[in-house]
Amino acid sequence: MTPTRLFDIFQLQLQNFPRENALNRKVNGEWVSYSTQKIVEIVDQLALGLYKKGISKGSKVAIASENRPEWNFVDMALQKIGAISVPLYVTVTVDTYQFILNDAEVKLAFVSNKELYDKMQQAAAQVSWPVEVFTFDKLPELPYWESVLRKADFSEQEIVTTLSEEVLPSDLLTIIYTSGTTGVPKGVMLSHSNVLSNALAVRAILPWKDTHHMRTVSFLPLSHIFERTASYFFQYAGIAVYYAESMETVGDNIREIKPHLFATVPRMLEKVYERIIGKGRELTGIKKALFFWAMSVGEKYLPQENQGFLYDTKLKLANKLIFSKWREALGGNVQLIISGGAALQPRLATLFWAAQIPTLEAYGLTETSPGVCFNRLDIANMRIGTVGPVLPGGIEIKIAEDGEVLCKGPNIMMGYYKRPDLTAEVIDADGWFHTGDIGELVEGKFLKIVDRKKEMFKTSGGKYIAPQLMENKFKESSFIEQILVTGESQKFPSALIVPNFEHLRKWCELHNIPYTTDSQMITFRQVVERYEKEMERYNAQFASYEQIKKFTLLKEPFSIDKGELTAKLSLRRKQIETNYAEAIKGMYT
Repeated sequence: MTPTRLFDIFQLQLQNFPRENALNRKVNGEWVSYSTQKIVEIVDQLALGLYKKGISKGSKVAIASENRPEWNFVDMALQKIGAISVPLYVTVTVDTYQFILNDAEVKLAFVSNKELYDKMQQAAAQVSWPVEVFTFDKLPELPYWESVLRKADFSEQEIVTTLSEEVLPSDLLTIIYTSGTTGVPKGVMLSHSNVLSNALAVRAILPWKDTHHMRTVSFLPLSHIFERTASYFFQYAGIAVYYAESMETVGDNIREIKPHLFATVPRMLEKVYERIIGKGRELTGIKKALFFWAMSVGEKYLPQENQGFLYDTKLKLANKLIFSKWREALGGNVQLIISGGAALQPRLATLFWAAQIPTLEAYGLTETSPGVCFNRLDIANMRIGTVGPVLPGGIEIKIAEDGEVLCKGPNIMMGYYKRPDLTAEVIDADGWFHTGDIGELVEGKFLKIVDRKKEMFKTSGGKYIAPQLMENKFKESSFIEQILVTGESQKFPSALIVPNFEHLRKWCELHNIPYTTDSQMITFRQVVERYEKEMERYNAQFASYEQIKKFTLLKEPFSIDKGELTAKLSLRRKQIETNYAEAIKGMYT
């Protein structure tokens, strides 16, 4: 049986391959597991309790929490009675909460802890109706989520059964507010069929027959559609989900759980790579030589080509001596890493594939539920540097005359909540969704994203600059952690650079450069000259009009707290350019 509504997934799991560890979270140092049977029971009890509190079909309920099983319980319970979830990021401001509560007409909210309870109450005080708030943590004198659970006799339980039968695949499932990298939050309306079509499409392209023994570690926010749809796919495939304790403990959790696959964003893979390289530089003698020899072999890997006996022998040796340790650091079982949310450096993807850690880049947007394209595990349907072929299930893409990627299919959103004007701007009369991304088809099949249409800019000389493409290349440098390329209507592009301070400190020590703080370190002429060499090295790979002529080294990273990064760690360009307006001005005066 194929599910038609998302809440059908756990019922199917219960019937076909019930698991004792379907959802898992660490509490006080110990993993607490929820079986498929227990999840179904909790969801039904919560659905009834919500209904008894006046939540019905069409009601909006907010969820603001880190990843944990309770998130799923609320999500599924709302689905079963036809209510609509409004997920919120834990990192956004009170003003954003207030805007969303008001815009979506939220009547009830679930939050994880005291800090978020206070934030939600502060936002709720600014809307004109009462918003009841419950916490997932059991805290003194605060409304606890389990108080909503309603154990029912058979007659009452029939209420939930009846309500769930009335939920249609085309019904609104969720409103996800996204401002992307610019603008006021827009409520993306996704139906059950929108999101479910995506989860089923991902399952269809993966070759594994038996997934019921597999595990994943989840750490990207469930409030983002990328991880949320991945979560539905995991549940449909019967893959046990372990929620990481925090972003800081992800590495430890991965080594402990030994996952078979997980979803991530490129920035996380970049950090893994930076740690690996850092450890390699700490080696000495033959071990250090072997490490960097293996790296050079891996960088030459060409998945689609037979590189001959000599290269194959070198790669086998590199895998045995060096790359095997990479796999061990990821638990030793990883068969797939799904990378999405931003562009993945081709050099990183090449190294991971060479190390026998298949890393597939995918592409989509919140408005597309999110998947549009996805590379495959079979080499014939994978191309590094692209986001792969279109997902199955009726999704279509085409490239417009101006290079914009257009998409049509069952994954396309219902529209923006209360904003038919904005909906009409992105979905044309023929049903094509205009993604805002510039792309091209490689070999007529594999989509390659060049940049965001709105983020490309023109110099005063009339030349177009694709900043993401350049930034991805410059981030290959061990000296650069983050970079923003700017220069709209200027004579040349310039860059704001966040150094990789861990690497730079070691470089300064090696070159006997004394410093007391990172802020002082980046002012030394020797350091600036070293970055000038990096600019020269990577500029050589671009046309003269694209080359970065000036740069500024920043003393601290771009952050979510300062509004400079999205939840998936993409750059918010306008905010960064506002925050560093004086520094940018200084590069052009």
